[in-house]
Amino acid sequence: MPMNRPVVVGVDGSPSSLVAAEHAARAALLRSRPLLLVHGYLHPLGYGVPINPYDIGVPVPSEKAQKMLERTAADLADRWPGLVVEVRQVAGGPGITMVEESRRAELVVVGSRGLGGFAGLLLGSVSAQVAAHAHCPVLVVRPDAQPIPMDGPVLVGVDGSESSRLAAGYGATEAALRDVPLVLVHVTPSDGEDRAVPEEIEESQAAYQAEAVRLLADASAAVRAAQPDLVVREHPVRAAGAAQGLIEASGTASLLVVGTRGRAGFTGLLLGSVSQAAIGHAHCPVLVAHPHAVS
Repeated sequence: MPMNRPVVVGVDGSPSSLVAAEHAARAALLRSRPLLLVHGYLHPLGYGVPINPYDIGVPVPSEKAQKMLERTAADLADRWPGLVVEVRQVAGGPGITMVEESRRAELVVVGSRGLGGFAGLLLGSVSAQVAAHAHCPVLVVRPDAQPIPMDGPVLVGVDGSESSRLAAGYGATEAALRDVPLVLVHVTPSDGEDRAVPEEIEESQAAYQAEAVRLLADASAAVRAAQPDLVVREHPVRAAGAAQGLIEASGTASLLVVGTRGRAGFTGLLLGSVSQAAIGHAHCPVLVAHPHAVS
């Protein structure tokens, strides 16, 4: 893997993207990597239609966007001493541009727009596209995530899947970089108790508890073997669902790390419902643990 993969953040001048750039600057410094500010630009005409570029002009980087990128880069370099910042304009929509840049990135950082005009849509379409399809880990930051939390633990959702094992590894690395504890969280269901007879409640609770202890112990042992100096805590949680449990636990965290799919999942669904819910509703930034592209 190339040693100088940058931390990449999409910047369009919006408040959301500037908050994301701030988080990206800190992430780049923590990793001793350069920061790359990327702006995707599109031509308003011609998609899907054969056209003569001389009739309408080919898409070109704009001077206004370049000034915005350079101003943002200068501001970040002032606030984060030692940070190396580069800027680039790329022909393409913001989502596909960031997914393509992720092939050569150490980390991609995106800002989530919040409600975005639709009551149920808590994640902007660009953020959702990048979080689902990137070729490296993706940090999703909501505009209200300032000030950047510094001393809270890193949380990882654990369910025994390959995806959650990858998440635990990334979470351990993040916790070590930040010098904070790693908290491994496993959520067991708490619904349906009123409908069962007492003996069945007891048996099912005991089974869930035993499974939670085993999963957390396995995840904890793997992390400690890789990071023996890291403070690791195991935190079983009872909640109506995995997403709700992780979101509630995220209230005291500086970062929540989630896998892409967990146990279930369909071939075409690249980001599971638990990860989507966590990204949209967590009380802290969320890292989606995609493996790096092989280059």
